[in-house]
Amino acid sequence: MIKEIEILVQPGLHEDYEHLTKSAAERLKCDINEIMAVQQIKRSIDARGREPLYRINAKVYIKEFPPETPSLIEYSPVSSKEKIIIVGSGPAGLFAALKLIELGIKPVILERGKNVQERRRDLRALQQEHFVNPNSNYCFGEGGAGTFSDGKLYTRSTKRGDVKKILQVFVQHGANKNVLIEAHPHIGSNKLPEIVQAMRNTILSNNGEIHFNSQVTDFIIKDGKISGAIVNNSEEYLADAVILATGHSARDIFHLVHKKGLKMESKDFAMGVRIEHPQSIINEIQYHSKSKNENLPSASYSLSIQLEGRGVYSFCMCPGGIIIPAATAPGEIVVNGMSLAKRNSPHANSGLVVSVTSNDWKHLSGEDPFGGLILQQNYEKSAFEWANKTQSAPAQRVTDFLKGKFSSTLPTTSYIPGLTSSPLHQLLPEILNKTLKKALMVFGRRMVGYITDEAIITAAESRTSSPVRIVRDRETFMHPQVEGLFPCGEGAGYAGGIVSSAMDGENVAEAVKRYLKVY
Repeated sequence: MIKEIEILVQPGLHEDYEHLTKSAAERLKCDINEIMAVQQIKRSIDARGREPLYRINAKVYIKEFPPETPSLIEYSPVSSKEKIIIVGSGPAGLFAALKLIELGIKPVILERGKNVQERRRDLRALQQEHFVNPNSNYCFGEGGAGTFSDGKLYTRSTKRGDVKKILQVFVQHGANKNVLIEAHPHIGSNKLPEIVQAMRNTILSNNGEIHFNSQVTDFIIKDGKISGAIVNNSEEYLADAVILATGHSARDIFHLVHKKGLKMESKDFAMGVRIEHPQSIINEIQYHSKSKNENLPSASYSLSIQLEGRGVYSFCMCPGGIIIPAATAPGEIVVNGMSLAKRNSPHANSGLVVSVTSNDWKHLSGEDPFGGLILQQNYEKSAFEWANKTQSAPAQRVTDFLKGKFSSTLPTTSYIPGLTSSPLHQLLPEILNKTLKKALMVFGRRMVGYITDEAIITAAESRTSSPVRIVRDRETFMHPQVEGLFPCGEGAGYAGGIVSSAMDGENVAEAVKRYLKVY
């Protein structure tokens, strides 16, 4: 007999199997010796009461043993004559490649950036020397934007694919098994590079190909059908289809698609600032205590509100994390957040963003699909100017922002390139300034202590999602004008985060199989 129950336990006992078994027996009023196994299905922290507790959903096996652990996904060397180019090695590209190998089709990944080992040097130069390599940074390179910026695996897009399968692939390549049960699973940017390398090894050992420093500069299209791509303006790669999985910051690809006369459209997105607090303040607010239980993780939060038709919400919240420079070209500032696996930084940061729509960029471009992109670029370039043309992010104390006052000093920050005190209350675009002030006042009432002299906002948090969508057919996943071209993932406007991008990669790989009529 199998029973599904919920168990509430104190922090520190959430992985104590004997305690969980005893609790299950008491809950079910059965003999503890009849319980053969207690399997955790989902685990979350409930901090609504005086004392935070772990809320665990579990399967209890009574007088029977659980089935064997699901076997690993078997990848076999591909020998098919069909060859598929995948542009980009972020989550969408990597999972598309792994799925193609499952389906017996050869993937060829073309990645403009470097592998994870070599990529670290460019990140160090960005952090310490303010030098932006346009092909190797926090967004471009092996593993995409997620590799060195956190690895959050939470998604609301549960109907788009098999979330559990995606998590199992991560575990198979080195992720902690806890990601299978945590309500908000997280890998950590210190762990992700090894996992990405393991995925690379799976692809290469099964006759797939990965080419780094290989920027796609043109498509080979004839008679409405794509047959390959040009790399670095010279080298030609031929294939039976092309999966376009370049991420939300590959602006050159957006312009290439438009230059080719292929259908695109602007889409709503969000931009704003990144807010940073001492982690101790967030812990005290969320856990109702000045001293955090050592068995509890660094506390997180989620905030959202609708104000005058605009959504304002926290985005990519990083407990125990740091703010990172995520620019992809010289002359711009973009900030993002990340956490290591232990989430033990003394700082907590989160995007605090405002939704923007076509009404906000009509004056910039008319019917041009790049209106949102131009709005995004203008904000990032302005932030660079405010920071005296360095990567020292413009910043202001939250209290001073609300008072309309210049911050004569700034608190310590996790942002390694440093901060430039700036009157953001005067400099932010009006669509952000007015709305953020109203939202902060509301959030300060919801989380007493959130508005504090110790909190700062930094600009520009602008890369929440792609500002354009590359059109594709709902059934075939193929571009309606080009046979064999499959827009995919976050950059094409069809995903938002690691897991949803990975699921889209798998879905597109299946669509490619149907297109090739491979059975």
